Amino acid sequence: MLGVLAASGMVKGLTALLAAFQILDTAGGTYKIMSVIGDAFFNFLPIFLGFSAAKKFKMSEFAAMAIGAALVYPSLTQIMQGEPLYSVLQGTLFESPVHLEFLGIPVLLMNYTSSVIPIIAAVWVGARVEKFYMKSVPTLLKGFGVPFCTILTMIPLTLLVVGPISTWLGQIIGAAATALFNISPLVAGLFIGGGWQVFVMFGLHWGLVPIMIQNIVTFGADPVINTMFGASFAQIGVVLAIILRTKDMKLKGIAIPAFLSGIFGVTEPAIYGVTLPRLLPSRKKLR
Repeated sequence: MLGVLAASGMVKGLTALLAAFQILDTAGGTYKIMSVIGDAFFNFLPIFLGFSAAKKFKMSEFAAMAIGAALVYPSLTQIMQGEPLYSVLQGTLFESPVHLEFLGIPVLLMNYTSSVIPIIAAVWVGARVEKFYMKSVPTLLKGFGVPFCTILTMIPLTLLVVGPISTWLGQIIGAAATALFNISPLVAGLFIGGGWQVFVMFGLHWGLVPIMIQNIVTFGADPVINTMFGASFAQIGVVLAIILRTKDMKLKGIAIPAFLSGIFGVTEPAIYGVTLPRLLPSRKKLR
């Protein structure tokens, strides 16, 4: 999937470039279709990762993709934008709106678009759940019985467990970033910039978005979340170094488009295609 990931990033970068130079009208159909081409892969990344993770963890690929599809199901996003039924843990740092319940249990929804870790964790658990049902379901019913039981177990479990954990961790990160910025913008910059890529992988960066929105509404600008841009430039700087040093043509073919898309702020191809699989690239590995 790395080639398509890099290609989508380049389309996003090209679209941003054409819009910035006013070659494309952002209200026009061409811009909107270009945006769809560039955004589609990233918006539904958990589905593709579900397939890839299933091959790694020995799970049914289509069952894993069904879990990923549930995480980015459009109706869930629309529900999040509506009025909440109520809030849990009111008056605390972890106060969270509840938009729907499952069997009377409050579900804390989050935006899983472009997230990585939630679907990988779900498939890792799902592979074990599927094996349990493979042993438990009668042979005659395995064809539909195992997928039925697996997705019926894993999708609610993922939404009930991953959502709250990610939501509360995101809130902790947001509160920590604000507190650190009040103490020292330099320390806050180190915290946000140093951890930004990890936050994105877990979907925890959404905990910082409300801070940005509130600051823009109040002050007309946001000095907090802007500190993450250093991470983006560091990311493509590392990718450029790999391009210059590696003799692996396959790696170079992935790194070049990742670098180009990263220039325009789309760093996912650089993260998932180049740097994350090579946490500490040595000269030997680059050859």
